Amino acid sequence: MSNELNQDLGRDSDGNLDRDSGRGSGRGSGQDPGRDEDGPAAFDALVVGLDAGGTRTRAVLASASDGRVLGEGVAGPGNALTVPVPQLTEHLAEALTRAVPEPDRPRVVAVAGGFAGAAGTADEPGRVYALAALTEALRRLGICARDIRICSDIEAAFAAAPGAPADGLALVAGTGAVAMRITARHCEKTVGGDGWLLGDDGGGFWIGREAVRVALRMADRRGGDTALAVLVGRELGVPDAALAVEGEALAYEGKVSAYEGEASRYGSEASACGSEGGVGRPWPRAAREAYRRHVLPAVMAEPPVRLARFAPLVAEAARAGDALAQAILDEAAGHLADCVRALEPRPGESVVVTGGLLGPEGPLTVPLDRQLGALGLEAHWVPDGSRGAVALARLAHDSGPDTHPEHNQ
Repeated sequence: MSNELNQDLGRDSDGNLDRDSGRGSGRGSGQDPGRDEDGPAAFDALVVGLDAGGTRTRAVLASASDGRVLGEGVAGPGNALTVPVPQLTEHLAEALTRAVPEPDRPRVVAVAGGFAGAAGTADEPGRVYALAALTEALRRLGICARDIRICSDIEAAFAAAPGAPADGLALVAGTGAVAMRITARHCEKTVGGDGWLLGDDGGGFWIGREAVRVALRMADRRGGDTALAVLVGRELGVPDAALAVEGEALAYEGKVSAYEGEASRYGSEASACGSEGGVGRPWPRAAREAYRRHVLPAVMAEPPVRLARFAPLVAEAARAGDALAQAILDEAAGHLADCVRALEPRPGESVVVTGGLLGPEGPLTVPLDRQLGALGLEAHWVPDGSRGAVALARLAHDSGPDTHPEHNQ
């Protein structure tokens, strides 16, 4: 990533967020409240970039002149199609309140928001809902930005890519999953992203649902042994008696923890969740039935999207050698690659990827790289779309209101 782009996105020369930039703007620092440590005066213009996804909404305040990050705020989910407008408004207002101190609000001249569920033209429901919620949130806070831009979260992520390309492919794998072809920084074609009920195959919800499914299949003997039965059961508060095997708990006890990455009891020593599909100690029928009786109502009592919280358990189990958990991750990566393949990529074409399942520590990074490599493609990871949204807000401010239809709607 070039130094110029790093500055635009509020990052240091290595591409990392410069969290110290702009902090000395008089907000408890004892400095002149009209000027930050390095510069802009209080009357200089500010912009806000928003990344609103299925799990959280992030707002970033930045300088309009050079893109330096001056504040950040995080709140609840921001999917414009699945979060009701009143709740979405609250989440946006909360994130904006944390990112933009009240004295700075009159200086905000442009706001760009990348929203999950907001792809397509300006009259698409997701974009309409996002604009309504954002407009109301800004009104509540007294932010009278002249330029307001709504785009999809994936368009915002693409704008944060190394070299700031205008054209290429983008893939988001977080709670949901969607791929997109970007032309002139706007969506040309979308694949996937159909929500938890109809699609999002390969995303965090899909992985979490598969974790519960294989656990239930183990419990009723339709499927093989997997450590996910224990991990899912523990997460849902299944009583120890339902996990008992000949008087011992099918659990990670003492210093043995899947979360600590130490040797676990997946094998025959203390678990019916043998590795490689092997059978450990018998799981009594009464315990298996009690397990199912607890898991099913516990899952049904929560919003479906909450299944995404089991995705990290699949990653932990796979790292410990659980064959069924690894199979889930491999299949998830295959679904993501299918979305990219449907965009008819050209070998060597840029693919920008983002979302909690990808990146340096993402559980799908390695299997997805293998799949994309077979297509002659290489993934370029960005942390999220908030910095891209800042870049789009600055672009909207520089180019004026006629370049995007959301202005003053």
